[in-house]
Amino acid sequence: MDKILEAVVMSSYPNNVKQGLVRRVIEAAKQPMDSEQCWSMLELSTKLYLTGDTKYKREIGKEVLEVYGHYHPEEFEEFFNVRFLLSLLQEGYGPLGKRSHYVLDYIQLGLQFVLESPSANSIFGLLRIEVLRKVCERPSPKQCAKISKLLTQHPQCIPTGKHQLLFCQQLIRCIGQFQCVSEGEEEIMEFLEQVNKVSGLLQRIWRTQTSAILPSLKELFTIISSTEEQEAPSNALASVVQFVPLELMDGVIRNLTNDDSITDVQMMMAIGRMIDWVSWPLGKNIDKWIIALLKGLAAVKKFSILIEVTLSKIEKVFSKLLYPIVREGALSVLQYMLLSFQHSHEAFHLLLPHIPRLVASLKKEDSNSATSSLEQLAELIHCMFFRFSGFPDLYEPVLEAVKALPIPNEDRIKHLLGQNAWTSQKNELASFYPRLASKSETGKIGLINLGNTCYMNSIIQSLFMASDFRHSVLNLTEGNSQPLMTKLQWLFAFLEHSQRPAISPESFLSASWPPWFTPGAQQDCSEYLKYLLDRLHEEEKTGKRIYQKLKESSLMSQAVEHHYLNKTLIEKMFGGKMMTKIRCLKCLNVSSREEAFTDLSLAFPPSDRNVHASTSVLPVEEIGPQFTEPPENAGQLMGSPWIQRKAPMASDHAAPSVSVETLGFQEPGEAANPIRGNDVGVDAAKDPVSTFGEQACAPKDSRSVPDLINYFLSPERLTAENKYHCEKCASLQDAEKVAELTEGPHYLILTLLRFSFDPRTMKRKKILDNVSIPVVLKLPILVAPEETEEVCRHGKDGAVPGSGFMTVVYDLCSVVVHSGISSESGHYYCYSRECTDTSPHGQPRDGVPKPASDKQLDFEIQWYLFNDTRVSFSSFESVSNVTSFFPKDTAYVLFYRQRPGRQGCLLHQALAEAGHLHGEPSLHKDLMEAISKDNILFLQEQEKEARNRAAYISALPKSPLWWRDLDRDKDDDSSSGGCSPAAGGGGSGSFHGLVF
Repeated sequence: MDKILEAVVMSSYPNNVKQGLVRRVIEAAKQPMDSEQCWSMLELSTKLYLTGDTKYKREIGKEVLEVYGHYHPEEFEEFFNVRFLLSLLQEGYGPLGKRSHYVLDYIQLGLQFVLESPSANSIFGLLRIEVLRKVCERPSPKQCAKISKLLTQHPQCIPTGKHQLLFCQQLIRCIGQFQCVSEGEEEIMEFLEQVNKVSGLLQRIWRTQTSAILPSLKELFTIISSTEEQEAPSNALASVVQFVPLELMDGVIRNLTNDDSITDVQMMMAIGRMIDWVSWPLGKNIDKWIIALLKGLAAVKKFSILIEVTLSKIEKVFSKLLYPIVREGALSVLQYMLLSFQHSHEAFHLLLPHIPRLVASLKKEDSNSATSSLEQLAELIHCMFFRFSGFPDLYEPVLEAVKALPIPNEDRIKHLLGQNAWTSQKNELASFYPRLASKSETGKIGLINLGNTCYMNSIIQSLFMASDFRHSVLNLTEGNSQPLMTKLQWLFAFLEHSQRPAISPESFLSASWPPWFTPGAQQDCSEYLKYLLDRLHEEEKTGKRIYQKLKESSLMSQAVEHHYLNKTLIEKMFGGKMMTKIRCLKCLNVSSREEAFTDLSLAFPPSDRNVHASTSVLPVEEIGPQFTEPPENAGQLMGSPWIQRKAPMASDHAAPSVSVETLGFQEPGEAANPIRGNDVGVDAAKDPVSTFGEQACAPKDSRSVPDLINYFLSPERLTAENKYHCEKCASLQDAEKVAELTEGPHYLILTLLRFSFDPRTMKRKKILDNVSIPVVLKLPILVAPEETEEVCRHGKDGAVPGSGFMTVVYDLCSVVVHSGISSESGHYYCYSRECTDTSPHGQPRDGVPKPASDKQLDFEIQWYLFNDTRVSFSSFESVSNVTSFFPKDTAYVLFYRQRPGRQGCLLHQALAEAGHLHGEPSLHKDLMEAISKDNILFLQEQEKEARNRAAYISALPKSPLWWRDLDRDKDDDSSSGGCSPAAGGGGSGSFHGLVF
């Protein structure tokens, strides 16, 4: 009968004819048959099943085997013996080089007919040993799946005792080597099914033998932490972790993170590969295990591992948000990685270029998953904006992308940040910040934040960028008996000449720190600046006078030389004078008092006060501080310093006065045509290249810096409880107080008083009004009549004949911005540029340097953004628009530099000559040596860090470039089916990239 069957199978008859003949053979096999005939049929059916070259032949072999196993059990048991199975498992079946791949399927088929036979236990014993041996040989995923299917169907064949533990470990090693060589969707789905069968077998074993779980996990960790040069273990290992009971998580993580035998490199390798598992589409709880291990590492303060892994993996995790099938887990991991990485902006900034594209993709997907993810992502982004403020240029595109999404309130943001931080002790992370490889492309150097010291960093950078002040400080002689000024000199010198990307101002902080400041708490930068300037001023007054370059000038008279030598450096650079006058409204007596200042504190006018002029159109020279009403007897004021405050009627002649003015820009040779008003004049912006002139102007309903200065200079009525005690009247009287500037400082510092005390909440609140900042400012300075006449004769400074005022022009050079809603919190950063007197080709004329044109000052001078360690190029456009994009980021302290003119020409001339004669300041020997030594030390530190990081990074798992995932997300309408990232199913190329 076996010959008949073989002939039929091998014949060329059509399959339907063959099927009929085979059916007859099979029916005949159900009848009693001698042993020899049975063996012949079993041998033939075995041959057909194992070596048949078509599926049809294998199916016939299977049918015949099942018939003989059922109807001839004794012969089948005799044929299906231990020796035959051992030969199949060890030697295979078929010709050499073409061994059958169906041996395991064949054994699984035959086992069902010998389960009750006497030889069953011997067969089970054999299979327990042989499946262990097979697994140790690292079979393919397909063969491993067949072993798992066999053992799942026949658990009696699962190795027991120590062999079971070894089997689990070796099976995990097999999974670690699984690779899917095809990119076809069907092949990938088949591969995933095979992996699930294998990991499902492990789950079955662990359920019945929980003692095998921990040794299995130890083997898994050994695989993923290996640093040997080999192919990275398969992401299929993620399928193993999903079956580990979550109640074991705490113990497993605690044991791992406290195991001293595990090196940092091994731990980093392991967590890096686990993070890659977010790509595995069928894993459950993978994100929980990843986050648990990250938290465990934070608990034992393995911050260097966390930093390295986060920076190397966060972009890849982010890219997986494109795929709905893994989005939930990837988002969980991303949230923890970002919210915990609070010591530095690096991790968040890595994602900035990719956020707009991802947001656009999720909006286009328009699914529940995408909508939910967008809201969570927006919340995460706003948390990062809050934590790392001070990067408006970088954040604007991201803010634009998420502007339509919900914004979390501040309590929610603080809760998320507080809940996920690696540690509550910020000083524990001090040594890990910053991680900057080289200087900023700007050539400028940043300052390390020593724990809420951004208030100091922004002030130091603003003072450093005040070039005249910086040169004077750097020119200090050695042994000048000014300890604080010497420390500032060293700090400036390092900012000028260090090779480090950022330096620590720790020494200067300890020397300049106001004693009432709370360590580690945010402070008011304006308060710090006042204290610092006052300390430097008092120190010079009581100590040895600094060497004055001005003394060498032969152009200075002895009187002028004496005048300047009696001034401290702070007075020369930042000192101005103000005359405060109080007029009794009864007797009209005026008392005056002149006082010095280093900054002007500008309060905001009440909301119901209109600071913009609207009634008269006057030349800018005629707009200035005026009284609100004239005295009863105007004749008494003839020759007095008081100026009529009444706004002139249409028929009246304009009253002579001077006011604060902002400047726009105009074409060369074009006459200025200012838009005039009672309080402020602004030139129309005419430059075709830029509209900065317009940006310098205040919108109709907003505040401007000139508005605040005009309010500061406007008269104040002293009535009721604030009545003035008039010496002439010898009683309390209503009076009017007015302030007039009598000497403009070289550097004008303006502090916008944004913080006020709220008695209801008992806290200082912040005024968030946007204030437009002019790049050029004209300030009215009261001068003696003879000075006014001289200025008018020379046509300088726009003095108004008979008014007693002259105009001093200032250029904006620094803006310190406060980000936040309270002076006790938030963040400071600053915009700065270096303003100089002369144009690139300007030559001194009449002893006074030739000023640069408005265009050169405003467009050719580069702006920089200083934010602690980070320094970047910026622009006046960014300065002007920062509050529009980020309402909590508001200008707080402004630095203006006086242009050379009549009032300050001697100082400007002396500074210019000092710079011309000596060039860049030459530092004394000790300081130069200290900088040189530190630069060498920095290079050595860089080499050491490079070696250490090379050991880390070379060990990182090699994976496909993360950005390919984002590159795939293009507007490609030709793609179809449920395989695209925006769908949720499989996919050809994209799905393969996702999983592997």
